[in-house]
Amino acid sequence: MTSYLPEPYKIKMVETLKLLSKEERKESIRRAGYNPFSLRSDEVYIDLLSDSGTGAMSDRQWAGLMLGDEAYAGSRNFYHLEETVQDLTGYKYVLPTHQGRGAEQIIFPILVKRDGQYVLGNMHFDTTKAHIELARAIPVNFVIEEAYDTSLEHPFKGNFDLVKLAAFIEEKGAENIACIVNTITCNSAGGQPVSLANMKEVYALGQKYNIPVVLDSARFAENAYFIQQREAGCESKSIEEIILEMFALGDVFTMSAKKDGLVNIGGILAIKEDEELYLKCQAMIVPLEGFPTYGGLAGRDMEALARGLKEVVKEDYLRTRIGQVKLLGDLLIEGGVPVQRPIGGHAVFVDAGKILPDMPKTQFPGHALAVALYTASGVRAVEVGSLLFGRDPKTNEDGLAELELLRLTIPRRTYTDNHIRYIADSLIEVYRARDNVKGVSFTYEPPILRHFTARFELVHS
Repeated sequence: MTSYLPEPYKIKMVETLKLLSKEERKESIRRAGYNPFSLRSDEVYIDLLSDSGTGAMSDRQWAGLMLGDEAYAGSRNFYHLEETVQDLTGYKYVLPTHQGRGAEQIIFPILVKRDGQYVLGNMHFDTTKAHIELARAIPVNFVIEEAYDTSLEHPFKGNFDLVKLAAFIEEKGAENIACIVNTITCNSAGGQPVSLANMKEVYALGQKYNIPVVLDSARFAENAYFIQQREAGCESKSIEEIILEMFALGDVFTMSAKKDGLVNIGGILAIKEDEELYLKCQAMIVPLEGFPTYGGLAGRDMEALARGLKEVVKEDYLRTRIGQVKLLGDLLIEGGVPVQRPIGGHAVFVDAGKILPDMPKTQFPGHALAVALYTASGVRAVEVGSLLFGRDPKTNEDGLAELELLRLTIPRRTYTDNHIRYIADSLIEVYRARDNVKGVSFTYEPPILRHFTARFELVHS
Protein backbone atom coordinates (compact mmCIF):
# COMPACT_ATOMS: atom_id res chain seq x y z
CA MET A 1 0.00 0.00 0.00
CA THR A 2 1.35 3.42 -0.92
CA SER A 3 2.34 5.74 1.93
CA TYR A 4 0.14 8.56 0.65
CA LEU A 5 -3.34 9.03 -0.79
CA PRO A 6 -4.12 11.36 -3.70
CA GLU A 7 -6.90 13.93 -3.75
CA PRO A 8 -10.42 12.43 -3.63
CA TYR A 9 -11.38 14.21 -6.87
CA LYS A 10 -10.18 14.70 -10.44
CA ILE A 11 -9.82 17.90 -12.44
CA LYS A 12 -12.53 18.67 -15.04
CA MET A 13 -11.68 22.23 -15.98
CA VAL A 14 -8.54 24.35 -15.76
CA GLU A 15 -7.79 28.07 -15.68
CA THR A 16 -4.59 29.33 -17.28
CA LEU A 17 -2.05 31.01 -15.02
CA LYS A 18 0.59 33.44 -16.25
CA LEU A 19 3.74 34.46 -14.42
CA LEU A 20 4.66 38.08 -15.14
CA SER A 21 8.31 38.99 -15.44
CA LYS A 22 10.03 40.35 -12.34
CA GLU A 23 10.13 43.85 -13.82
CA GLU A 24 6.39 43.67 -14.51
CA ARG A 25 5.75 42.48 -10.95
CA LYS A 26 7.79 45.36 -9.53
CA GLU A 27 5.72 47.83 -11.54
CA SER A 28 2.44 46.11 -10.58
CA ILE A 29 3.09 46.24 -6.84
CA ARG A 30 4.32 49.85 -7.08
CA ARG A 31 1.15 50.82 -8.96
CA ALA A 32 -0.89 49.01 -6.28
CA GLY A 33 0.60 51.23 -3.59
CA TYR A 34 2.60 48.26 -2.24
CA ASN A 35 -0.64 46.69 -1.08
CA PRO A 36 -1.27 43.16 -2.41
CA PHE A 37 -5.03 43.72 -1.99
CA SER A 38 -4.84 46.32 -4.77
CA LEU A 39 -3.23 44.03 -7.32
CA ARG A 40 -5.35 42.88 -10.24
CA SER A 41 -5.92 39.13 -10.15
CA ASP A 42 -4.31 38.73 -13.58
CA GLU A 43 -1.11 40.20 -12.12
CA VAL A 44 -1.00 37.33 -9.59
CA TYR A 45 0.52 33.94 -10.36
CA ILE A 46 -0.59 31.99 -7.26
CA ASP A 47 -3.14 33.69 -5.03
CA LEU A 48 -2.89 33.02 -1.30
CA LEU A 49 -4.57 36.25 -0.20
CA SER A 50 -7.61 34.46 1.22
CA ASP A 51 -9.50 31.19 1.37
CA SER A 52 -12.76 33.15 1.39
CA GLY A 53 -14.76 32.36 -1.74
CA THR A 54 -11.64 31.43 -3.69
CA GLY A 55 -12.04 27.63 -3.80
CA ALA A 56 -13.36 25.33 -6.49
CA MET A 57 -16.92 24.01 -6.36
CA SER A 58 -17.76 20.41 -7.20
CA ASP A 59 -19.68 19.14 -10.22
CA ARG A 60 -22.67 18.54 -7.93
CA GLN A 61 -22.57 22.13 -6.75
CA TRP A 62 -22.36 23.42 -10.31
CA ALA A 63 -25.27 21.19 -11.24
CA GLY A 64 -27.19 22.66 -8.31
CA LEU A 65 -26.84 26.13 -9.81
CA MET A 66 -29.16 25.00 -12.60
CA LEU A 67 -31.83 24.20 -10.01
CA GLY A 68 -31.96 27.73 -8.64
CA ASP A 69 -35.44 28.84 -7.61
CA GLU A 70 -35.23 32.62 -7.86
CA ALA A 71 -38.58 33.35 -6.21
CA TYR A 72 -38.40 36.53 -4.13
CA ALA A 73 -39.97 34.71 -1.17
CA GLY A 74 -40.12 31.04 -0.23
CA SER A 75 -37.41 29.70 -2.56
CA ARG A 76 -37.17 25.91 -2.34
CA ASN A 77 -33.38 26.34 -2.25
CA PHE A 78 -33.75 28.17 1.05
CA TYR A 79 -35.67 25.26 2.54
CA HIS A 80 -32.99 22.84 1.33
CA LEU A 81 -30.34 25.04 2.97
CA GLU A 82 -32.39 25.41 6.15
CA GLU A 83 -32.86 21.65 6.46
CA THR A 84 -29.16 21.02 5.81
CA VAL A 85 -28.07 23.51 8.49
CA GLN A 86 -30.59 22.16 10.99
CA ASP A 87 -29.42 18.57 10.44
CA LEU A 88 -25.74 19.53 10.62
CA THR A 89 -25.83 21.84 13.64
CA GLY A 90 -29.08 21.25 15.53
CA TYR A 91 -29.99 24.96 15.29
CA LYS A 92 -33.66 25.73 14.74
CA TYR A 93 -33.60 29.19 13.16
CA VAL A 94 -31.58 29.82 9.97
CA LEU A 95 -31.08 33.11 8.13
CA PRO A 96 -28.96 33.30 4.95
CA THR A 97 -26.69 36.33 4.47
CA HIS A 98 -24.49 37.45 1.59
CA GLN A 99 -21.38 36.51 3.59
CA GLY A 100 -20.15 36.27 7.19
CA ARG A 101 -19.91 39.99 7.81
CA GLY A 102 -23.56 40.27 6.81
CA ALA A 103 -24.36 38.05 9.79
CA GLU A 104 -22.06 40.08 12.07
CA GLN A 105 -23.63 43.41 11.12
CA ILE A 106 -26.99 42.03 12.25
CA ILE A 107 -26.15 40.12 15.43
CA PHE A 108 -23.70 42.44 17.21
CA PRO A 109 -25.89 45.57 17.34
CA ILE A 110 -28.65 43.37 18.82
CA LEU A 111 -26.48 41.67 21.45
CA VAL A 112 -24.67 44.89 22.44
CA LYS A 113 -27.20 46.62 24.69
CA ARG A 114 -25.26 49.80 25.41
CA ASP A 115 -22.03 51.59 24.54
CA GLY A 116 -18.90 50.28 26.19
CA GLN A 117 -19.94 46.69 26.77
CA TYR A 118 -17.31 44.03 26.14
CA VAL A 119 -17.27 41.25 23.58
CA LEU A 120 -14.90 38.51 24.69
CA GLY A 121 -13.16 36.21 22.24
CA ASN A 122 -10.34 33.77 21.91
CA MET A 123 -8.86 36.02 19.21
CA HIS A 124 -11.13 38.25 17.14
CA PHE A 125 -10.39 38.48 13.41
CA ASP A 126 -10.37 41.79 11.55
CA THR A 127 -13.96 42.11 10.32
CA THR A 128 -15.36 40.72 13.57
CA LYS A 129 -13.36 43.24 15.58
CA ALA A 130 -14.55 46.01 13.26
CA HIS A 131 -18.23 45.06 13.60
CA ILE A 132 -17.89 44.88 17.38
CA GLU A 133 -16.38 48.37 17.45
CA LEU A 134 -19.02 49.69 15.03
CA ALA A 135 -21.61 48.42 17.52
CA ARG A 136 -19.77 50.61 20.08
CA ALA A 137 -18.52 47.66 22.09
CA ILE A 138 -14.98 46.75 23.13
CA PRO A 139 -13.38 43.53 21.79
CA VAL A 140 -11.04 41.68 24.18
CA ASN A 141 -8.97 38.57 23.41
CA PHE A 142 -8.36 35.63 25.78
CA VAL A 143 -6.44 33.11 23.68
CA ILE A 144 -3.98 30.97 25.64
CA GLU A 145 -0.41 32.26 26.02
CA GLU A 146 0.92 29.26 24.10
CA ALA A 147 -0.58 30.75 20.92
CA TYR A 148 2.00 33.54 21.01
CA ASP A 149 4.97 31.16 20.92
CA THR A 150 5.06 30.10 17.29
CA SER A 151 7.75 27.46 17.87
CA LEU A 152 5.77 25.66 20.59
CA GLU A 153 3.84 22.52 19.66
CA HIS A 154 0.39 22.62 21.30
CA PRO A 155 -2.59 20.77 19.79
CA PHE A 156 -5.18 23.47 20.49
CA LYS A 157 -3.63 26.93 20.32
CA GLY A 158 -7.05 28.44 19.63
CA ASN A 159 -8.25 27.65 23.17
CA PHE A 160 -9.46 30.30 25.60
CA ASP A 161 -7.46 31.01 28.75
CA LEU A 162 -10.33 30.02 31.03
CA VAL A 163 -8.82 31.51 34.20
CA LYS A 164 -8.37 34.93 32.60
CA LEU A 165 -11.82 34.76 30.98
CA ALA A 166 -13.58 33.99 34.26
CA ALA A 167 -11.57 36.61 36.14
CA PHE A 168 -12.45 39.31 33.57
CA ILE A 169 -16.17 38.52 33.81
CA GLU A 170 -15.99 38.72 37.61
CA GLU A 171 -14.04 41.97 37.50
CA LYS A 172 -16.21 43.79 34.96
CA GLY A 173 -19.55 42.21 35.89
CA ALA A 174 -21.61 39.91 33.70
CA GLU A 175 -24.02 42.74 32.92
CA ASN A 176 -21.19 44.51 31.09
CA ILE A 177 -20.44 41.56 28.80
CA ALA A 178 -22.48 41.55 25.58
CA CYS A 179 -21.40 38.08 24.44
CA ILE A 180 -18.53 35.63 24.10
CA VAL A 181 -17.33 34.88 20.55
CA ASN A 182 -15.62 31.51 20.07
CA THR A 183 -13.82 31.44 16.71
CA ILE A 184 -13.39 27.88 15.37
CA THR A 185 -10.73 27.52 14.04
CA CYS A 186 -9.01 30.62 15.38
CA ASN A 187 -7.73 32.48 12.33
CA SER A 188 -5.73 35.23 14.03
CA ALA A 189 -3.85 32.66 16.13
CA GLY A 190 -2.69 30.87 13.00
CA GLY A 191 -5.70 28.81 11.93
CA GLN A 192 -5.44 26.97 15.24
CA PRO A 193 -8.25 24.72 16.52
CA VAL A 194 -10.26 24.91 19.73
CA SER A 195 -10.71 21.70 21.70
CA LEU A 196 -14.10 20.30 22.57
CA ALA A 197 -13.17 20.33 26.25
CA ASN A 198 -12.31 24.04 26.08
CA MET A 199 -15.53 24.82 24.21
CA LYS A 200 -17.49 23.07 26.97
CA GLU A 201 -15.82 25.19 29.66
CA VAL A 202 -16.42 28.42 27.75
CA TYR A 203 -20.07 27.55 27.25
CA ALA A 204 -20.43 26.63 30.93
CA LEU A 205 -19.15 30.10 31.86
CA GLY A 206 -21.67 31.64 29.48
CA GLN A 207 -24.45 29.62 31.06
CA LYS A 208 -23.30 30.48 34.58
CA TYR A 209 -23.30 34.23 33.94
CA ASN A 210 -26.17 34.28 31.41
CA ILE A 211 -23.88 35.52 28.65
CA PRO A 212 -24.71 34.35 25.11
CA VAL A 213 -21.99 32.40 23.28
CA VAL A 214 -21.58 33.09 19.56
CA LEU A 215 -19.66 30.58 17.44
CA ASP A 216 -17.74 32.19 14.59
CA SER A 217 -17.83 29.01 12.55
CA ALA A 218 -16.37 29.81 9.13
CA ARG A 219 -14.00 26.81 9.44
CA PHE A 220 -16.10 24.54 11.60
CA ALA A 221 -15.35 21.34 9.66
CA GLU A 222 -11.59 21.88 9.85
CA ASN A 223 -11.93 22.41 13.61
CA ALA A 224 -13.91 19.18 13.92
CA TYR A 225 -11.23 17.28 12.00
CA PHE A 226 -8.50 18.53 14.35
CA ILE A 227 -10.61 17.46 17.34
CA GLN A 228 -10.99 13.99 15.85
CA GLN A 229 -7.26 13.74 15.16
CA ARG A 230 -5.88 15.34 18.33
CA GLU A 231 -8.32 15.21 21.24
CA ALA A 232 -8.37 12.20 23.54
CA GLY A 233 -11.66 10.34 23.41
CA CYS A 234 -12.69 11.78 20.04
CA GLU A 235 -10.70 9.59 17.68
CA SER A 236 -13.57 7.15 17.12
CA LYS A 237 -16.23 9.84 16.60
CA SER A 238 -17.39 10.81 13.12
CA ILE A 239 -16.94 14.37 11.88
CA GLU A 240 -20.73 14.80 11.91
CA GLU A 241 -20.93 13.72 15.56
CA ILE A 242 -18.20 16.15 16.58
CA ILE A 243 -19.86 18.99 14.67
CA LEU A 244 -23.14 18.43 16.53
CA GLU A 245 -21.26 18.46 19.83
CA MET A 246 -19.45 21.66 18.89
CA PHE A 247 -22.57 23.57 17.89
CA ALA A 248 -24.37 22.46 21.05
CA LEU A 249 -21.80 24.63 22.87
CA GLY A 250 -23.12 27.90 21.49
CA ASP A 251 -26.36 29.88 21.35
CA VAL A 252 -25.82 31.61 18.01
CA PHE A 253 -23.49 31.02 15.11
CA THR A 254 -22.26 33.25 12.34
CA MET A 255 -20.63 31.71 9.29
CA SER A 256 -18.78 32.98 6.31
CA ALA A 257 -19.85 30.10 4.08
CA LYS A 258 -17.14 31.13 1.60
CA LYS A 259 -14.78 28.93 3.62
CA ASP A 260 -16.16 25.58 4.82
CA GLY A 261 -19.37 26.10 2.87
CA LEU A 262 -17.23 25.48 -0.24
CA VAL A 263 -18.93 28.28 -2.19
CA ASN A 264 -17.83 31.56 -3.73
CA ILE A 265 -20.44 33.67 -1.93
CA GLY A 266 -22.72 33.21 1.05
CA GLY A 267 -23.10 33.34 4.82
CA ILE A 268 -25.36 32.13 7.60
CA LEU A 269 -26.74 33.53 10.85
CA ALA A 270 -28.40 30.84 12.96
CA ILE A 271 -29.98 30.85 16.42
CA LYS A 272 -30.25 27.62 18.35
CA GLU A 273 -33.60 28.05 20.08
CA ASP A 274 -34.17 31.66 21.23
CA GLU A 275 -37.22 32.68 19.19
CA GLU A 276 -37.23 36.25 20.49
CA LEU A 277 -33.63 36.76 19.37
CA TYR A 278 -34.42 35.14 16.03
CA LEU A 279 -37.32 37.51 15.39
CA LYS A 280 -35.10 40.52 16.14
CA CYS A 281 -32.51 39.23 13.69
CA GLN A 282 -35.16 38.42 11.10
CA ALA A 283 -36.47 41.99 11.32
CA MET A 284 -32.99 43.39 10.64
CA ILE A 285 -32.28 40.98 7.77
CA VAL A 286 -34.88 42.72 5.62
CA PRO A 287 -33.34 46.23 5.50
CA LEU A 288 -29.70 45.08 5.64
CA GLU A 289 -29.56 41.88 3.58
CA GLY A 290 -32.89 41.04 1.94
CA PHE A 291 -36.01 38.94 2.49
CA PRO A 292 -35.45 36.24 5.16
CA THR A 293 -35.62 33.38 2.65
CA TYR A 294 -32.81 34.73 0.49
CA GLY A 295 -30.82 37.17 2.62
CA GLY A 296 -28.71 38.65 -0.16
CA LEU A 297 -28.22 35.38 -2.06
CA ALA A 298 -29.65 34.06 -5.29
CA GLY A 299 -31.53 30.78 -5.04
CA ARG A 300 -28.77 29.04 -6.98
CA ASP A 301 -26.19 30.25 -4.45
CA MET A 302 -28.21 28.75 -1.59
CA GLU A 303 -28.44 25.44 -3.44
CA ALA A 304 -24.68 25.34 -4.00
CA LEU A 305 -24.15 26.12 -0.31
CA ALA A 306 -26.51 23.38 0.86
CA ARG A 307 -24.58 20.89 -1.24
CA GLY A 308 -21.20 22.25 -0.12
CA LEU A 309 -22.09 21.82 3.55
CA LYS A 310 -22.72 18.14 2.87
CA GLU A 311 -19.40 17.73 1.04
CA VAL A 312 -17.18 19.52 3.54
CA VAL A 313 -17.79 16.98 6.32
CA LYS A 314 -16.36 14.08 4.28
CA GLU A 315 -13.23 12.80 5.98
CA ASP A 316 -11.33 12.09 2.77
CA TYR A 317 -11.84 15.72 1.71
CA LEU A 318 -10.70 17.06 5.10
CA ARG A 319 -7.67 14.78 5.19
CA THR A 320 -6.57 16.03 1.76
CA ARG A 321 -7.37 19.68 2.50
CA ILE A 322 -5.52 19.87 5.80
CA GLY A 323 -2.77 17.59 4.49
CA GLN A 324 -1.98 20.00 1.66
CA VAL A 325 -1.65 22.91 4.07
CA LYS A 326 0.63 20.77 6.23
CA LEU A 327 2.76 19.94 3.18
CA LEU A 328 3.49 23.63 2.69
CA GLY A 329 4.28 24.07 6.37
CA ASP A 330 6.62 21.07 6.41
CA LEU A 331 8.49 22.29 3.34
CA LEU A 332 8.99 25.73 4.89
CA ILE A 333 10.17 24.23 8.17
CA GLU A 334 12.69 22.09 6.25
CA GLY A 335 13.91 25.32 4.61
CA GLY A 336 14.42 26.98 8.00
CA VAL A 337 11.47 29.38 7.75
CA PRO A 338 9.85 30.01 11.17
CA VAL A 339 6.10 29.30 11.16
CA GLN A 340 3.27 28.94 13.66
CA ARG A 341 3.38 25.34 14.87
CA PRO A 342 1.63 23.00 14.64
CA ILE A 343 0.40 23.86 11.15
CA GLY A 344 -3.20 25.12 11.14
CA GLY A 345 -6.16 24.20 9.02
CA HIS A 346 -6.49 26.75 6.22
CA ALA A 347 -3.13 28.48 6.03
CA VAL A 348 0.50 28.48 7.02
CA PHE A 349 1.35 31.48 9.20
CA VAL A 350 4.95 32.60 8.78
CA ASP A 351 6.55 34.37 11.77
CA ALA A 352 7.67 37.58 10.07
CA GLY A 353 8.65 39.04 13.43
CA LYS A 354 11.34 36.39 13.77
CA ILE A 355 12.47 36.75 10.15
CA LEU A 356 12.74 40.57 10.42
CA PRO A 357 13.48 41.14 14.12
CA ASP A 358 15.03 44.58 13.64
CA MET A 359 12.17 45.99 11.56
CA PRO A 360 9.90 48.30 13.62
CA LYS A 361 6.37 46.95 14.09
CA THR A 362 5.07 50.21 12.59
CA GLN A 363 6.81 49.26 9.33
CA PHE A 364 4.68 46.07 9.36
CA PRO A 365 7.11 43.15 8.90
CA GLY A 366 4.41 40.74 7.72
CA HIS A 367 3.24 43.16 5.03
CA ALA A 368 6.83 43.92 4.01
CA LEU A 369 7.41 40.19 3.58
CA ALA A 370 4.24 39.92 1.46
CA VAL A 371 5.52 42.66 -0.85
CA ALA A 372 8.89 40.92 -1.15
CA LEU A 373 7.29 37.53 -1.83
CA TYR A 374 5.09 38.91 -4.61
CA THR A 375 8.00 40.74 -6.20
CA ALA A 376 10.15 37.62 -6.13
CA SER A 377 7.58 35.05 -7.27
CA GLY A 378 4.15 36.42 -8.19
CA VAL A 379 2.68 34.76 -5.09
CA ARG A 380 0.16 36.99 -3.29
CA ALA A 381 -0.15 36.54 0.49
CA VAL A 382 -1.45 38.70 3.34
CA GLU A 383 -0.23 40.18 6.61
CA VAL A 384 -1.85 39.19 9.92
CA GLY A 385 -0.19 41.45 12.44
CA SER A 386 -0.08 45.08 13.52
CA LEU A 387 -1.39 46.38 10.19
CA LEU A 388 -4.47 44.18 10.39
CA PHE A 389 -4.83 44.73 14.15
CA GLY A 390 -5.16 48.48 13.71
CA ARG A 391 -4.58 51.40 16.04
CA ASP A 392 -5.78 51.69 19.62
CA PRO A 393 -9.14 53.49 19.25
CA LYS A 394 -8.43 55.65 22.32
CA THR A 395 -4.71 56.45 22.11
CA ASN A 396 -4.15 56.02 18.34
CA GLU A 397 -1.06 53.95 19.18
CA ASP A 398 0.11 51.64 16.42
CA GLY A 399 2.20 48.45 16.24
CA LEU A 400 0.11 46.63 18.83
CA ALA A 401 -0.14 43.03 17.61
CA GLU A 402 1.53 40.35 19.70
CA LEU A 403 2.60 38.49 16.55
CA GLU A 404 3.72 39.76 13.15
CA LEU A 405 2.64 37.05 10.73
CA LEU A 406 2.45 36.44 6.99
CA ARG A 407 -0.54 34.26 6.11
CA LEU A 408 -0.23 31.85 3.19
CA THR A 409 -3.89 30.97 2.73
CA ILE A 410 -4.65 27.90 0.63
CA PRO A 411 -7.88 27.97 -1.43
CA ARG A 412 -9.88 24.73 -1.30
CA ARG A 413 -9.55 22.21 -4.15
CA THR A 414 -7.72 24.78 -6.28
CA TYR A 415 -3.95 24.27 -6.41
CA THR A 416 -1.84 21.14 -6.87
CA ASP A 417 1.09 20.02 -4.75
CA ASN A 418 3.43 21.39 -7.42
CA HIS A 419 2.00 24.84 -6.78
CA ILE A 420 2.67 24.24 -3.09
CA ARG A 421 6.32 23.36 -3.82
CA TYR A 422 6.73 26.52 -5.91
CA ILE A 423 5.34 28.62 -3.05
CA ALA A 424 7.70 27.00 -0.55
CA ASP A 425 10.77 27.38 -2.78
CA SER A 426 9.92 31.04 -3.44
CA LEU A 427 9.47 31.97 0.22
CA ILE A 428 12.63 30.10 1.23
CA GLU A 429 14.56 32.21 -1.30
CA VAL A 430 13.05 35.40 0.14
CA TYR A 431 13.92 34.19 3.64
CA ARG A 432 17.54 33.61 2.68
CA ALA A 433 17.72 37.16 1.26
CA ARG A 434 15.73 38.65 4.16
CA ASP A 435 18.25 41.44 4.75
CA ASN A 436 17.01 42.99 1.50
CA VAL A 437 13.36 43.19 2.62
CA LYS A 438 12.21 46.79 3.10
CA GLY A 439 9.56 48.03 5.50
CA VAL A 440 6.58 50.14 4.43
CA SER A 441 4.96 53.36 5.60
CA PHE A 442 1.52 54.80 4.87
CA THR A 443 0.80 57.24 2.09
CA TYR A 444 -2.93 56.71 2.72
CA GLU A 445 -4.46 55.16 5.85
CA PRO A 446 -8.23 54.46 5.91
CA PRO A 447 -10.01 54.86 9.27
CA ILE A 448 -11.58 51.36 9.34
CA LEU A 449 -10.15 48.00 8.21
CA ARG A 450 -7.22 49.93 6.87
CA HIS A 451 -5.26 46.99 5.49
CA PHE A 452 -7.77 46.40 2.68
CA THR A 453 -7.36 49.73 0.89
CA ALA A 454 -4.31 51.47 2.40
CA ARG A 455 -1.45 52.62 0.20
CA PHE A 456 2.23 52.55 1.11
CA GLU A 457 5.72 53.44 0.07
CA LEU A 458 8.89 51.49 0.74
CA VAL A 459 11.09 52.64 3.61
CA HIS A 460 14.69 53.13 2.48
CA SER A 461 16.88 53.13 5.58
